[in-house]
Amino acid sequence: MTATLSGKTYLNLIGGDWKDINGGNMLEDHNPADHGEVVGLFPMATLEDTKTAIDAAHSALSAWRKTPAPARGAILDKASQIISTRLDEIAKTLTLEEGKTFAEARGEVMRARDIFKYYSGEGWHANGQVLPTSVNDELLYTRHEPLGVVSIITPWNFPIAIPAWKIAPALIYGDTVIFKPAEDAPLTALMLVEALVEAGLPPGVINFLTGDGALIGTEMASNPLVNGVSFTGSHTVGAQVYQNAIKNMARVQLEMGGKNALVILKDADLNLSVDLAMRGGFGLTGQACTATSRVIVEKEIADAFVTALTTATKNLVVGNGLESGVQMGPLVNRDQLQTSQSYIELGKQEGAKLLIGGEVDEQHGYFAQATIFDYVNPNMRIAQEEIFGPVISVIRAKDLNDAIEKTNAISFGLSAGVVTNNLKNAFAFANQVDAGVIKINEPTTGVALNAPFGGFKNSSANTFKEQGQAAMDFYTRTKTIYVNHG
Repeated sequence: MTATLSGKTYLNLIGGDWKDINGGNMLEDHNPADHGEVVGLFPMATLEDTKTAIDAAHSALSAWRKTPAPARGAILDKASQIISTRLDEIAKTLTLEEGKTFAEARGEVMRARDIFKYYSGEGWHANGQVLPTSVNDELLYTRHEPLGVVSIITPWNFPIAIPAWKIAPALIYGDTVIFKPAEDAPLTALMLVEALVEAGLPPGVINFLTGDGALIGTEMASNPLVNGVSFTGSHTVGAQVYQNAIKNMARVQLEMGGKNALVILKDADLNLSVDLAMRGGFGLTGQACTATSRVIVEKEIADAFVTALTTATKNLVVGNGLESGVQMGPLVNRDQLQTSQSYIELGKQEGAKLLIGGEVDEQHGYFAQATIFDYVNPNMRIAQEEIFGPVISVIRAKDLNDAIEKTNAISFGLSAGVVTNNLKNAFAFANQVDAGVIKINEPTTGVALNAPFGGFKNSSANTFKEQGQAAMDFYTRTKTIYVNHG
């Protein structure tokens, strides 16, 4: 069933029904490469809508948790196939409403497809374990049971991949879902939900709401029927989500950004170093929680690296992500563009050396030039605060130990990378850097779908990891059972 009401107007999904708009206010979904184009209109869900969706998820829980896990997996597998048949259509939609290049969007949709495929197989894996016992004639075992009703709140920068890696494990482990995507990219998220509905997901197992984050999100976190909340977004909002959820002792999983460093040691290959910095810093327009926003370079090679990076950046093609040859799309909206530009002005005021960037083209879209600062002091705000735009700060280091110290001198701890041919130095970096993801001779962006993902310090709630089998820890409860059969 399609969620389209007429033309570019869409509906919310509550309890298996696509809900009418009832003349309410509408959320406009704009194309950041052409801000005059409205990609779609979405309902502004009310507080009552949110409560109804939570009630629907609660009502659907009993039957869904009793559904055999392999049968739940078959639905995820079919949804994966549906996504595959619509791959280019979804990717184009993603580019239209979020702005990343079509190649980047296509890669993200493929990731969502593969995540559903991966978790479909989890339905056949062992559930719990048999344990040794000190008592005669006793069977001691554990089983994983669904957590219950889960609220999922996702950002706009990965509008299908992040929902997929939260929703897929929730469903395979028997939970029911209330899902709210970000206001800037709801259509791609809706297409994911449509695939699940078409694949045969029972009514109420997933509920889709769009609208004001403060209104909807507060209820999704604080409602006593909600057993868990998985949120990706800013630290400020994440902290509020945590406070709302903990009132009912609901389980919380938070991913809240980063200020990620790529360390380049003096033995590193120069071309590889530039490529990794470009991919990590300017890929996805710098709008990734794992983006490279700091490049820490050993002083012996700093001048050569900065020259090469600046030259490569001058040749970067910025434009509409649907156009051939474009390497970097626009920022997602005017607020994000202005935030990025305000940090560039701040960097100048703080005394960093602007090598390239700072220019914008807002005539049609929210386009910004890729930006590089040199001679950045680790204490400057542009080296401490998440910018979420195509801005790289180059910090010079005396040696490996100094580079590690500078890498750790922030409040975030999501991702960090090192470029080196020295295995000893690579492992020293991996063992001493305070981050949840370490990349050696790879960009700070990009993670495997079957590996645990999550940060340290202010990058997370320091509770539950996402992705892979680690997701079971959040989406299930462990029950221990003693059976004396003597």
